[in-house]
Amino acid sequence: MDFKDYYKIVGVDKSASQDEIKRAYKKLARKYHPDVSKEADAEARFKELGEAYEVLKDPEKRAAYDQLGANWKAGQDFKPPPNWDAGFEFSGGDFAGASGSDYSDFFESLFGRGFGSAQAGRQYSEFNARGEDHHAKVLIDLEDAYQGATRSITLQTPELDSKGHVSTKQRTLNVKIPKGVKQGQRIRLSGQGSSGMGGAPAGDLYLEIEFKSHSIYRVDGRDVYLDLPVTPWEAALGATVKVPTPDGPVDLKITAGTSNGRKLRLKARGIPDKPPGDLYVVVQVTLPPADSDTAKDLYRKMKQELAYNPRSKLGV
Repeated sequence: MDFKDYYKIVGVDKSASQDEIKRAYKKLARKYHPDVSKEADAEARFKELGEAYEVLKDPEKRAAYDQLGANWKAGQDFKPPPNWDAGFEFSGGDFAGASGSDYSDFFESLFGRGFGSAQAGRQYSEFNARGEDHHAKVLIDLEDAYQGATRSITLQTPELDSKGHVSTKQRTLNVKIPKGVKQGQRIRLSGQGSSGMGGAPAGDLYLEIEFKSHSIYRVDGRDVYLDLPVTPWEAALGATVKVPTPDGPVDLKITAGTSNGRKLRLKARGIPDKPPGDLYVVVQVTLPPADSDTAKDLYRKMKQELAYNPRSKLGV
């Protein structure tokens, strides 16, 4: 989809202060308001202007928009770089005279289709306003949820200078990850969002927990899954095998005649929540390779003596 230069739409330079953007918007809004304008494209221009102002008036959204960098080429397809919105929250009120369905595809590709809905309970004031909340995702190891941990995270946050210009700065926080935290859970850091105006309190920082991809475990809510390779004789005859868990290895009894794909539950070995989850061991029967004469002879002997046909129920 085509890139939209919001600065050009409002008629200001990229370096414009917040006050300059506000004045330019008001001037053009009066010019293109459908109730008073005689311009043929007044309604479309008014909606486009409102879309641009909704982003540029808010330091946080403006800073996120500015991250497009090299993709600022009007008329070319917009392809946002991966993770370009990390550390920003995209929510806010409607712009004047437009509903959520009036947002362009480009706008919604940046900030999501739910962007236009009003943020309940949020009161704005020119001289006294609570700081914006920030949202960010934090990647942690699964083991952190079992033991708890302290992690250092770096965020990009917008700030206004004394002249109302927007820039981004990096800040590093040491965050305590509580034991028992789950995928998707949010941790609230009070007062760590944007600074308030006119003495109003700062916003909050909400960190959404996401587990890093693990080499052997899968997570589903509070439960954890592990594929456990076993030999044919362990599955057929039964055995006690050592099984890894994020809390340390445990002994697991494999009963005789265990089939491939069977799930064995280790109660309360999942995420240590209240109540704790379980750890499910999924049995994976693996065959030894026939990579030597001895191994091949053993397979031939099994073929002759066991007379086993796994397809007998298929009628062939």
